[in-house]
Amino acid sequence: MLRGINVSGQKKIRMADLRTLYESLGLINVQSYLQSGNVVFDSEEENVEKLRDSIEAQIESTYGFSVPVLIRTSEDFQRVIENHPFAEEEAIRVLVTFLYERPDKSKLEDLSHHEDKVDQFAIGKQEIFLFCPGGYGRTKLSNNFFEKNLSVVATTRNWKSVNALYEMASER
Repeated sequence: MLRGINVSGQKKIRMADLRTLYESLGLINVQSYLQSGNVVFDSEEENVEKLRDSIEAQIESTYGFSVPVLIRTSEDFQRVIENHPFAEEEAIRVLVTFLYERPDKSKLEDLSHHEDKVDQFAIGKQEIFLFCPGGYGRTKLSNNFFEKNLSVVATTRNWKSVNALYEMASER
């Protein structure tokens, strides 16, 4: 998952070009989902950090801007789906904020004291589960909120996208 591309006309990358870029790195079975930087692929490289760094470097080299890349396996998506605490809620109001890396424990503890009268969140392994009854556009628990409070890069996907990415990844 790429953070912050094709949002409000910023950091534009066509998905066909992105797939070609991934293939140029030796990644196989490359598929994209929607226009927001969701890419599913297979790789023989087992070192996730090395893989992430090579994708980020190639994007910067090709497009001239930096884009954080968050890599999750099909097992990661399965864990997220099986363990999300808002299963009983309306799916259109459920989102997941994926974290680039696990934040400091103290920052997670500080975050757990944050209260919101309407929206709810729960901390996962390397993600934050959100339930926003009034819609994500109205919540204070935005991607920027978590990045600021946890000092870590994050990207948020709606529940439909999380499930679609899992389905695409698990069909391999």
